[in-house]
Amino acid sequence: MGVLKYDGDEFDFDDRVLTHLQIVISTKLRRGENFFLSWTQPLERGSGRHAIWIDNGLPLHFFYSGSRAAAINREWIETLLLSAGRASGLYLSDEPEPRGATAAP
Repeated sequence: MGVLKYDGDEFDFDDRVLTHLQIVISTKLRRGENFFLSWTQPLERGSGRHAIWIDNGLPLHFFYSGSRAAAINREWIETLLLSAGRASGLYLSDEPEPRGATAAP
């Protein structure tokens, strides 16, 4: 389980999710685009929703508990970047199945 540290707060995410968030957030901030990041809290963590304003002026720290980098799902990156461009901001959606993947019978 990794941690996103932002403006004095800490938010727990799976390392794989955090890797994809880091790519999307860094892409948006390099473009000079501030935005909201929102996600739902899983039931096992008490449920609810979070929304934080991501801005170049506030420090970010991505802490990964694992030592190996996660494989990147480009389709998920594209989906998250499209979401981040909306007025409502980046909504952390579930990872889609890779294109061409088939379910087991």
